[in-house]
Amino acid sequence: MEILWTFIKVFIIVNIVMLHVAYAVYFERKVIGHMQARLGPMHVGPHGLLQPIADGIKLFFKEDIIPSNADRPIFYIAPVIGVVAALGSVAVIPFWRGFSIADINIGILYILALSSIGTYNVILAGWASNSKYSFLGSLRSSAQVISYEIAMGLSLVGVIMLAGSANLSDIVEAQSGGPFIVSQFIGFFVFLMAAIAETNRAPFDLPEAETELVAGYFTEYSGIRWGLFFMGEYTGMFVMSALASICFLGGWHGPDFWIFSHVPGIVWFILKVYAFIFFYFWIRATLPRYRYDQLMSLGWKLFIPLALVNIFITGVIKLL
Repeated sequence: MEILWTFIKVFIIVNIVMLHVAYAVYFERKVIGHMQARLGPMHVGPHGLLQPIADGIKLFFKEDIIPSNADRPIFYIAPVIGVVAALGSVAVIPFWRGFSIADINIGILYILALSSIGTYNVILAGWASNSKYSFLGSLRSSAQVISYEIAMGLSLVGVIMLAGSANLSDIVEAQSGGPFIVSQFIGFFVFLMAAIAETNRAPFDLPEAETELVAGYFTEYSGIRWGLFFMGEYTGMFVMSALASICFLGGWHGPDFWIFSHVPGIVWFILKVYAFIFFYFWIRATLPRYRYDQLMSLGWKLFIPLALVNIFITGVIKLL
């Protein structure tokens, strides 16, 4: 019976996440459109609401073109790795008290491990495409992820120290008296920047920089395989937004006064996640892309030292 209940939870959560991913693309196009004084998608359905479904059908039936000199087995499997790694990360996220697919003691380490594995889809796609643009994009991504994975891991050490656990549910419960963002502001800033770089989003989207690399690591992809890269990227955004909400904003906890105390925990959690998603879109519409040397300098000379300073300060506070 427990196995059946787990399967039901997996089915429900994966379908809800996929629906959210499809409409996150629509939401992004609308938000950026309004920020740039235009309307965004308007024609497919009322206010363009059916645009993601139309795009999905179009991608599914589009011709799948493979370069003649590509490494076919790796070319086929690369997009799938990203989606599987991103969806696998959703398994440990507690959406409200007592509800997650797997409540494991090393939830943070599990998500960090899968985000590292998710990078292999970019590296393998660039290598297997047998194109210099794709290959340069994958090389950039591997260097970028090594740099920012370190910063992200270090930024979460302070949270683990304060909560006394790497279990995501325990971290949320440790914030019942107040969110960690107050005492972990430096860690929160480093995590936020590292999450943008980890998911290859603007202004750190150097692996797919169209100004010099055409489309980067997925230049040679088309049809549904091209769509799988987007599914992996947007699912990764949801995972990182959920992790930021859990570790720094108290997860399902909301204000405990007046009518706010009667709002269900899942509502607070979704609102926080969508606030981070909106931040992703806002940054993309506002900031220009960094040069590659600036990106790497920021990672090694600013974010990693800041994360180490945060760990030191947290340790001193814990001792005192």
